[in-house]
Amino acid sequence: MAAIALVLTLAACQDDKAAPPEARFVRVVTVEAGKLANDIQLSGEIQAEKNVGLAFRIAGRVAERPVNVGDNVKAGQLIARLAPTIEQNALTAAKAALEAARGEVSTARSSFARQERLMAQGFTTRPRFDQALKAQEAAQAQLENAEAQVELAQDRLGFTELRAGVAGVVTARNVEPGEVVQPGQVIVQLAREDGRDAVFNVPARSLETQAGDSTVRVALADAPAVSASGRVREIAPQADPVTRTFQVRIGLQDPPEAMRLGSTVIGTLELTSAAIVSIPASALTQQDLSPAVWVVDPAKSTVSLRNIDILRFDPGQVIVSQGLEPGEIIVTGGIQALHVGQRVRPLPPAPEPDRTTAASLTLGHKAKLPS
Repeated sequence: MAAIALVLTLAACQDDKAAPPEARFVRVVTVEAGKLANDIQLSGEIQAEKNVGLAFRIAGRVAERPVNVGDNVKAGQLIARLAPTIEQNALTAAKAALEAARGEVSTARSSFARQERLMAQGFTTRPRFDQALKAQEAAQAQLENAEAQVELAQDRLGFTELRAGVAGVVTARNVEPGEVVQPGQVIVQLAREDGRDAVFNVPARSLETQAGDSTVRVALADAPAVSASGRVREIAPQADPVTRTFQVRIGLQDPPEAMRLGSTVIGTLELTSAAIVSIPASALTQQDLSPAVWVVDPAKSTVSLRNIDILRFDPGQVIVSQGLEPGEIIVTGGIQALHVGQRVRPLPPAPEPDRTTAASLTLGHKAKLPS
């Protein structure tokens, strides 16, 4: 009897070795690719896209400057005026010279006409005829010169008035009435109304990660609801010697009226990285002191341990830079008792609680409370 029992025991052991190991239930998730967004916020101010320095073309003494800093001016509006006495006298002299030149032309034409008639009748000589012709041509040239001098004097008289070529806002004044100015000396600084920029001082590191054609959202610091979008229009080629930052100008598209010059704004730039993988933090384990995850082979239903490179840790999840591909299946629950080559079976998704039943149970409990 003892021999029979021993034979039965050995047979049972062989059956146990031949039977495949039972699969362990684990919770799994399929890896999906995504993009990592990171916002950069900087503080800046609103400036004009173009600033114009208005100056006189001629020298003179400033007699009037009717505009001040902050004034809105229209195209053609008077900005400043020089004392016009010298230019008016020059115009008067030029007009007098013009009248004299016209008289000389009339006299020369009459003399030439007379010499021409006498030449035809043979009562004059060729030298006198040629002299009359040259006198007429010289008088005509003097007349044209006098006309040009009158036009020049009129232009100089017009230059005594400085008018705005475009609409804008006066941002600076450099000259007061009574001062003598030189040609090209800036009288007032004008910010044109045809464009607004949001200007930021950006660190060099942010410039390296900034996408070239990204859209920047700009909002008022004291009123975030007032916002506008824009794109990078200009980047300073050289860093500021004090702050070591680069000035970046964002051209705004249809900025609201509330974004006045000098307003403090907050610029938000959304940087999106290349495709990355985000996995639940519960899937993370380690192998040889390196982060790793359990990867499921869908054909064999077995698991293997794979090392991964982690980009960063976020609450509840891990951003993976290398080691996983979209579509792969990893274990997120029950990783403590796994070993390489073990067969696994995914757990079914947890059913959502029945809200109607939960509400009925809640009402039932409330009904049992004493009044």
